[in-house]
Amino acid sequence: MPIIINLDVVLAKRKMKSIELAKLIGITEQNLSILKTGKAKAIRISTLDAICKHLKCQPGDILQYNE
Repeated sequence: MPIIINLDVVLAKRKMKSIELAKLIGITEQNLSILKTGKAKAIRISTLDAICKHLKCQPGDILQYNE
């Protein structure tokens, strides 16, 4: 897939654990893990909004397109 998820990189820069972010945005750790590993087929805009809000980042910091 040409879209790369850099959520783990942003989490590391913010020194935040996945479990903490999952609780803050209201999704399960398993669903966050699926998103982090790039196995998700879709992401809700509301979830992306919550991630960006709590990590204080832009969607482009998390999502990257490579051909």
